[in-house]
Amino acid sequence: MNWNSEGPSAAGYRLTRAASLTMQTMKTSPPHQPSQDCAVCASLSDPGVSLRPVFENDLWIVRPASEPCGVPGWMMLITRRHVAGPAHFNDREANNFGFALRHFEKVLEDVTGALRIYTAALGESSPHFHAHMVPRYETMPKGASAWGVFDLERAARVGEIVVDAVEVQRVIEAYRRALAERPVPAG
Repeated sequence: MNWNSEGPSAAGYRLTRAASLTMQTMKTSPPHQPSQDCAVCASLSDPGVSLRPVFENDLWIVRPASEPCGVPGWMMLITRRHVAGPAHFNDREANNFGFALRHFEKVLEDVTGALRIYTAALGESSPHFHAHMVPRYETMPKGASAWGVFDLERAARVGEIVVDAVEVQRVIEAYRRALAERPVPAG
């Protein structure tokens, strides 16, 4: 990242001074201190019934994706601490991340019967690490696969697809029970 009179720039993109300061704050937030301007922190402090965590410990929170989800079992892995992403994880988060992600995805795969679990974390909508864990079923709405799966949230929101709410709740509860029975390994 290079600095110029307008603030830092990377790969030809300029960041405003406010964005630069926000990035510095994200990198240095103390443990468990929510950011007042963060949508993820806000959702964690008042999750409502539909976003109630299925798992939480001192490092990670796993909860259903916001409704409407594109497929049953769409979950979010979120750092408890407000942190931008893996490049800014502390040593405990970094040491545990691979073990935790593998565990959460294996249990989700077992509960849903999915072929695999897609994982994506871009950090564009909110500067608080959150990874989408999306079951890839043999048959997907609209034949979606790969990055096309992420359009299913929009398709559900505008009524192009209907996701069975009863099945969504069944998977959430089954995943919650399975995670309670199968603890996350220490890393």
